[in-house]
Amino acid sequence: MADIQIHRDHDLGLPRAREIASAWAQQVESKFGMSCTMLEGDTSDTLEFTRAGVKGQLIVAAGHFDLSAKLGFLLGTFKATIEGEIKKELDSLLAGAKKKLG
Repeated sequence: MADIQIHRDHDLGLPRAREIASAWAQQVESKFGMSCTMLEGDTSDTLEFTRAGVKGQLIVAAGHFDLSAKLGFLLGTFKATIEGEIKKELDSLLAGAKKKLG
């Protein structure tokens, strides 16, 4: 199995971070057939995502996102491509959020 770990700091606060995570979930559900479930907490949320060959979670906090995923054997060979796509999507959503605040 191949592991993906991505950390992104931000200064959006938890309510806006939740919006970004929700938008990201909609994108991966649509583009990649993921099944996503949001578990809300008081200080952070956990967005769990899964599909055949992929299982992971996105921790959504007031000041950061932490994504961890495990790729099955077949998808593990595409780790670099998958990780690059995840980073691109997340960074794009964060950049859009910062423009709206600025």
